[in-house]
Amino acid sequence: MSLVTVERIKLFSTRSPWWCMIIALALADGFITLGFLFAPDDVKATFTPAATQGTYLFGMIVMMAMACLAITTEYRFGTIRTSFLSVPKRIPVLLSKTLVAAVLSGLVGLVSAFAAWGLGYVLVPDADLAINSGAEWRAVLGVPLVYALAAVLAVAIGTLVRQSAGALAIVICWPLLLEGIGLAIPKVGEFLADWGPFSRVSWFLGGEQPGSDPSDAVMSPTLSLFYFAAWAIGLLAIALAVAKKRDA
Repeated sequence: MSLVTVERIKLFSTRSPWWCMIIALALADGFITLGFLFAPDDVKATFTPAATQGTYLFGMIVMMAMACLAITTEYRFGTIRTSFLSVPKRIPVLLSKTLVAAVLSGLVGLVSAFAAWGLGYVLVPDADLAINSGAEWRAVLGVPLVYALAAVLAVAIGTLVRQSAGALAIVICWPLLLEGIGLAIPKVGEFLADWGPFSRVSWFLGGEQPGSDPSDAVMSPTLSLFYFAAWAIGLLAIALAVAKKRDA
C-alpha cells in the first residue's frame, strides 16, 4: 500500500474532513448566493466571472484548517510516531500527507468555483458571466490552484507549530486579520497589498490588487500565483527540514 493511500485512509478515518468540505462549500457558495440575491439591480448587471468568486476566501480558510489539523492531530495523539517508525525517512510521510490535503482542497475549490459561477448564471441572468477570455478562465480555474497551494501552506504551518490551537490561529488570522484588517493601516497596508501572499492571490484571481491602484501592481497575475506558490513551497521546505531534525 502506497504512502499516499495510507494518508488518504488516515485522513478520512474521521468525519472532520467531510464536515470541512461541506462547510467550505456552504460558506463560499452561500455568501456569494446572498450577494446574487440581495445586490442592487445596477450592481447585478456589472457582475463578471471574477465577481462570482468573491467569497472564495471563506472556503479556502476552512480547507486550510482541515489541512492543518491533518498533521497537528497526529502530533497531539502521538500517531505521527508510528508513521515515522514504519517508514525509514520522515519526509516521504509528510509529503504524502501534504499531497493528499492539497488534492482534496483543490477538488473542493474546483467544485466551489464552478458552483458559484453556475449560481450566478442562474440567479443573475442579466449579467455577462460568459467565460470567454483567459482572465475570466483564470478567475474560475485559478480557485482550485489557490486552494491546493493554501493547503500546502497550512500543512507546513501545522508541521512547524504542531499544536492545533496555535496553528489554527495562524492559518485563520493570517488572511483575515493580518492581510485583511492590516490593509487599513497606513504604510503597513501598502506593503501588505504589494507583498502579502494572500493579497497576491486576490490579484491573481480578480486582477484587482487590494488597497492600491491596479496600475501600481508590483507583479502580473501569473507572477502573483508563483509568488504565493513560493511562500507555500518555501514554508513546506522549512517544515520538512525542521521535522527531520527534531523529535516527534
